[in-house]
Amino acid sequence: MILLQAAAGAAIGKVGAAIGAALAAFAAGYGIGKIGSSAVEAIARQPEAAGNIRTTTIIVAGMIEGASLLGVITCLLAIVLK
Repeated sequence: MILLQAAAGAAIGKVGAAIGAALAAFAAGYGIGKIGSSAVEAIARQPEAAGNIRTTTIIVAGMIEGASLLGVITCLLAIVLK
């Protein structure tokens, strides 16, 4: 009985980590999509600033991607190491 409860607790932890990894990936995709749409609108309003807007967009998207990758790796490590 105790072993069954311990196994169920470990399974729930793995499911939670998998959901966390999926949420991190989804949130990153949503955030980068919002950045892209805002950048296109800003370039449409002010075409002469396209270079600066594009540079800033790439930097911010890279930062979001890095943070989400850290979250996904942390959740996957929780699945593997638990």
